[in-house]
Amino acid sequence: MKDYIEERAVEIGRYIIQYHATVRQTARKFGISKSTAHKDATDRLEQIDPELAKEARVILDINKSERHIRGGLATKEKYQHHEE
Repeated sequence: MKDYIEERAVEIGRYIIQYHATVRQTARKFGISKSTAHKDATDRLEQIDPELAKEARVILDINKSERHIRGGLATKEKYQHHEE
């Protein structure tokens, strides 16, 4: 794996932990696709720094369990603005 990819994966892991960021937020911050952000945070980070990967995985699992709630809130907000 190239050095810049390893560095990016570690930065992504730290970012997710520090800001409790979603994969989508992380991808936007780093200017990469959601697929790449997810692969960096799970697969690549696991090979580079297993402890950091474990911490990031906890955040990702929490975000995954809450995503249906965020989606519902986004839809509600969309229609509230639409009515105004």
